[in-house]
Amino acid sequence: MLDVDHGTYPFVTSSSATAGGACTGAGLGPTRIDRVVGVVKAFTTRVGEGPFPTELFDEDGDRLREVGGEFGTTTGRPRRCGWYDAVITSYAAQINGLTDLVLTKLDVLSGWERIPVCTGYDLGDRVVTEMPVNQSDFHHATPVYTELEGWSEDISGAREFSDLPPAAQRYVLALEEMAGTRISAIGVGPDRTQTIQRHDLLS
Repeated sequence: MLDVDHGTYPFVTSSSATAGGACTGAGLGPTRIDRVVGVVKAFTTRVGEGPFPTELFDEDGDRLREVGGEFGTTTGRPRRCGWYDAVITSYAAQINGLTDLVLTKLDVLSGWERIPVCTGYDLGDRVVTEMPVNQSDFHHATPVYTELEGWSEDISGAREFSDLPPAAQRYVLALEEMAGTRISAIGVGPDRTQTIQRHDLLS
């Protein structure tokens, strides 16, 4: 949502942050690209100003921030935190032509009995399940949530998808279906080794 052309203008960067922009910056023609991998957290964060429909201003938001270590690396500035937004992820998948997703910080969600996922926006006169074309609509959108079952187990030691609690597996599969893009890797902790690989990303 920070892309100068496809993001929440004027709360964007000065360049193209899409896969197409990466091709331009690297001097690669689009036909040379056969894999586009997106990285998305198991919940949503945003730095700086701009619309953020699922932003939380309660204990859940504070907990996501604390457990997830959502503070600026150099400034220590707290990041804005909210529940996972499937509408934004689907939009990013379309704009970038994603072939794979890497889902990070799934371990942060351990301990919630129910986990809301934004599956649409209430615009007042209608509910939409795709990114609004009008920036004002997005700015004033109220999230429509679908609640998924949570889990209490510590998943930081999981290295295979089958190691995850059934509810965590269902959460990943639900997000995958909503995105329309396969989730090929799952982060369950901050260490590089704390990754579950579902599909090969290198071949």
